[in-house]
Amino acid sequence: MKGRVIKSTGSWYTVKVDEKYIQARLKGKFKQDDLKLTNPIAVGDWVEMDEEEGQSTAVISSILPRENYVIRKSTRKQHFSHIIASNLDQAMLLVTMEQPRTSLGFIDRFLVSTESFRIPALLVVNKMDLYGDTEKGKKWLKELHDIYEPLGYPVIEISAEQDSDLSQKFRDLLKGKSTLVSGHSGVGKSTLLNKLVPQAAQPTKQVSKFSSKGVHTTTFAELFELPEGGDIIDTPGIKEFGILDIEENELSHYIPEMRAYLGQCKFHNCRHVNEPGCVVLQKLEEGLIHPSRYNSYLNILNEEDTHR
Repeated sequence: MKGRVIKSTGSWYTVKVDEKYIQARLKGKFKQDDLKLTNPIAVGDWVEMDEEEGQSTAVISSILPRENYVIRKSTRKQHFSHIIASNLDQAMLLVTMEQPRTSLGFIDRFLVSTESFRIPALLVVNKMDLYGDTEKGKKWLKELHDIYEPLGYPVIEISAEQDSDLSQKFRDLLKGKSTLVSGHSGVGKSTLLNKLVPQAAQPTKQVSKFSSKGVHTTTFAELFELPEGGDIIDTPGIKEFGILDIEENELSHYIPEMRAYLGQCKFHNCRHVNEPGCVVLQKLEEGLIHPSRYNSYLNILNEEDTHR
């Protein structure tokens, strides 16, 4: 049998085969391209299974080749990584100005990861009802639009709590596509999902007023089918986004505004840090590369804290 993994709970997986849902487990250990993974199977994977004799369950015998995936460093096991989801058409990062704060550095790390697998990405700014009309909010929103839309990343403003036409805003964007929804805990992923897929009935919690941080309400990644076709993969909130296995001489390939000048520097192995004849540094001086994006590049290059 061939099916797609729609939910992972660690040791058991829910796999959709045609119109049936089957609980399956893994047979032995899987080695995958020398990757050390905390989750050998990810939501979105296509797998082959064998039914267990006399049981309603199945055993997964192989994982079919992935078209792409979003991956990050594991926060629990050193030198291990975690596949967030696979076989995606696009990725949506839900961001908020506060309660909790989403930093530009976190956004940029996420976008580098999606770029590395050529997965189109969009930014969805939630909780507009809280800060959309404040001076601080307007300034922050303008900065997001000014930085990311010229690079080809749409910036969409919503209030998942209050927008009555929310599903209409997303209908054309999501129709017929497999979309990853990611972001910090507390940005409103579960609230958004419940509006788009009412039968999902995901639990939601308020952000802690003491810490301004979200509480994990999604424990495991899960795929939900959309009424108009396509699906959304909901994921647990992530605090940080560790970039994995990108060589320092390749990093600029995944930053579109730097990629535009590849091959134009004086030295072919230019790191775009302090080398003479660096066209990227020249374009930064000319204002054609945003300083915050360049700072994110340096932070990733130097493996600095993802919260910046």
